[in-house]
Amino acid sequence: MMDIADILIDALRAAILITGMVVMMMMMIESLNISSGGRFFSRLQKSKFGQIVVSALLGWIPGCIGGFASVSLFSHGMISFGALVAMLIATSGDEAFVMLTLFPGKALWISLLILIIGIVTGVLIDYMGPKLGLKPYSLKSCDEMQIHEEDKHEHEHHHAEKAVGEGRKWHFTWRRAVLLIGTGLYITALATGMLEHEHEGEVADDHGFNLLSEDWMNMVFAAVSLIMLGVVAFGSDHFVEEHLWHHVIARHALKIFAWTFGVLVVLGFITEVWDISNWISANVPLMIVLATLIGIIPESGPHLIFVTLFAAGVVPAPVLIASCISQDGHASLPLLAESKGAFIRAKAINCLVALVVGFIIYWLF
Repeated sequence: MMDIADILIDALRAAILITGMVVMMMMMIESLNISSGGRFFSRLQKSKFGQIVVSALLGWIPGCIGGFASVSLFSHGMISFGALVAMLIATSGDEAFVMLTLFPGKALWISLLILIIGIVTGVLIDYMGPKLGLKPYSLKSCDEMQIHEEDKHEHEHHHAEKAVGEGRKWHFTWRRAVLLIGTGLYITALATGMLEHEHEGEVADDHGFNLLSEDWMNMVFAAVSLIMLGVVAFGSDHFVEEHLWHHVIARHALKIFAWTFGVLVVLGFITEVWDISNWISANVPLMIVLATLIGIIPESGPHLIFVTLFAAGVVPAPVLIASCISQDGHASLPLLAESKGAFIRAKAINCLVALVVGFIIYWLF
């Protein structure tokens, strides 16, 4: 039997690996959004179908930044209710980062499936909407995707500032130092294999290579982290302080680590004293319902348990897919704050679709 120290060490190693990868991807997306002056998330097709597709694709982007953008567009009347629901179905919030870390190949297929489901659902809603009395909501602006005046100034005058060396503030602050040290240590841990874990019963394949294997994914994230190291080192004070530190580190890093570490520790102890896989295999329908109901919570974290259980081979795909469809990280929080009615209707549709799809896949496969 594994002792307490082994459980805690394994959970800590995995939590650091997952949190680091999630944070690096969030920082990369934040950089893309700011460097494009916000245009990366603001171009929409004029057609209603185009709105649905674009909104779903925004939700498909790992994390909540695309979801925030879609909610903000909905609040401005720029996309339909069907487009909003398409985004909520297609998004898995921060859990998408974790899935890409733990099982990248399967995560891509699952994300593609829920993207298609989101688009189809959005089309059905907008077609049936008038008959069901679903009307556009008028909401106040959401500031989660705000491009600050400093960002606009830096974007518009980037080349001129490079020429004259003025207007772009840069100081070696303690936050910049912490980000540099943390990113450097994370790159070192990935490159040296300190965060790798053994998969019980797994046989190494020495022939060829799998681009989605753990080793290759670690190298990819080490490269991404190296790029972000340069971004942190040379980015402006405003970008580092406001966007990387306050938007990513302060809001997400600790929460992701705490939830991931907590879930892994709990599961580690549970699997030592209880054959949870046999219980779940006999109660898959109940798990689909449970995953759907927990998906109502507009917050990243509680849903990580289904991601972790799937990665461990404890729950089957229908449970995780139902969870991914029902939950949307905290992308719907601004919607809840602005319109309880829109939130309730959207989440009710999400749950219905999650149950239907989950049980169809369960019965078929």
